[in-house]
Amino acid sequence: MPMRRKRRPDGPAGEDTVQPPHGWLLGSRTGRGAAALCAGALPALAFPAPSLWWFAYVALVPWLLLIRSAGTGRRAAVDGWLGGTGFMLAVHHWLMPSLHVFILVLAALLGLLWAPWGLLVARLLGGPPSVRRAVAAVVVVPSGWLMIELVRSWEGLGGPWGLLGASQWDVPPALRVASVGGVWLVSLAVVAANTAVTVLIAVPAARTAGVACLVAGALGVGATVLWAPRPQETGTVRIAVVQPGVVEGPGSVERRFARGEELTRGLAGQDVDLVVWGESSVGVNLNRSPEMTDRVAALSRLTGADVLVNMDARRTDAPDRTGIFKSAVLVGPDGPTGDRYDKMRLVPFGEYVPARALLGWATSVGKAAGEDRLRGSGPVVMELADGLRVGPLVCFESAFPDMSRQLVKDGAQLLVAQSSTSTFQHSWAPAQHASLAALRAAETGRPMVHATLTGVSAVYGPRGERVGAPLGTDASEAAVYDVPLARGTTLYVRLGAWPVYGALAVLAVFLGAAGLRSFRTPAPRRPGPPARTAGGSPGRPGR
Repeated sequence: MPMRRKRRPDGPAGEDTVQPPHGWLLGSRTGRGAAALCAGALPALAFPAPSLWWFAYVALVPWLLLIRSAGTGRRAAVDGWLGGTGFMLAVHHWLMPSLHVFILVLAALLGLLWAPWGLLVARLLGGPPSVRRAVAAVVVVPSGWLMIELVRSWEGLGGPWGLLGASQWDVPPALRVASVGGVWLVSLAVVAANTAVTVLIAVPAARTAGVACLVAGALGVGATVLWAPRPQETGTVRIAVVQPGVVEGPGSVERRFARGEELTRGLAGQDVDLVVWGESSVGVNLNRSPEMTDRVAALSRLTGADVLVNMDARRTDAPDRTGIFKSAVLVGPDGPTGDRYDKMRLVPFGEYVPARALLGWATSVGKAAGEDRLRGSGPVVMELADGLRVGPLVCFESAFPDMSRQLVKDGAQLLVAQSSTSTFQHSWAPAQHASLAALRAAETGRPMVHATLTGVSAVYGPRGERVGAPLGTDASEAAVYDVPLARGTTLYVRLGAWPVYGALAVLAVFLGAAGLRSFRTPAPRRPGPPARTAGGSPGRPGR
């Protein structure tokens, strides 16, 4: 059904607005709300496991078109909120077995971050936008999206899982862009492409400008691929990843350790430089368990390499700091070397409950942490006997671009993430988690090892390229990778998250200009009281 144009002074663009057709789908609140939820969920298909990376460049178009058709600013905000809720549910759906109905509450709360974005989209694309406004949308709408990604990247709101740019983890040109501006710049490019496609579809008068924006974006990516600094390879290092596989039931911690021990013995004589075990591979405090420590040290002597294990155990860190830490511990031929990293950024609800006094009830409806884990105090770079400097991360810390960047600035030559993901074995989570290591490698120009208990384990080179074959969720084995090392500094390591600051500047200019126009535009006069005739009846216009 064709759109009806109607003059509405209170519309989101402040001028002509596009009224939705009165079909069942968009003509009712229920139908429109369902459409917004589904449209917001579409981008999840671009991430692993579906990995339809190309779909990311058009996945937002239905959502943008829906918001554009909102008749009022309020409806545009609701479309943004519901679409954001759908997006958060889709990219975190694998948490449902753990959080149950609470995931709906969290998704709805986080979805509110997209309500202002809905207003922004309607302001720029609603009604019959001019060419100038349509071109501005290609810059401003992605900037607004990036602010959402920045806010929800805060650990307390769940961390940067599902950043739109992360869907391009296996696309070499996008990885080159990440080396310049991190995943932030990739997200900007993806949303800008979606906005330009929306202009092509919905704004006939601006189609030439839309094509020009797409061509300019493609040329910008091409220039980045050709001229951005590249890491220079300096040799290789042999890294062994030990993935014991799923071990459940009574005594599972000890049996998992025994399987990791067995697999590590098989590495004898393979001339490896480092053996990496997954998260929570050791369930006791090595400082209080001489027997377990001796067993790991014996593996180091047998393989001729240090063993990086991960300890999930109660420990006293200071007189007033006793609790469970998740720690990466380097063990050499003589036992622990003294290099230890305590996980700093914890998984909300999985490892601690935010505002437990208020939200502690979440433990009764899902698998939220019964006891809050304790945090480490800072990043650590470990040095192996041969001088190789390793920067460890634990589990979902690999999702934070700033953490790997800091480790490389501190001198890390190899990044290592130890993870588990066993709770989410039969979901999209393991593949998506492993893909993040490709982005961190490309951003920093340093290779990265993603070692897990149950898969997917994977290794990536300094350009984000795959090294060897990953270990899937059905594997219980040890694999050796010849990992290329590199030197040089990427622009992202040097400059940090500069696209975020650029997006902030764009929004500041846009909002400032909008405010200035509003200030300069005189407010409409209120109509005066109707004129009255001598007989006391209202005067008739035109008489």
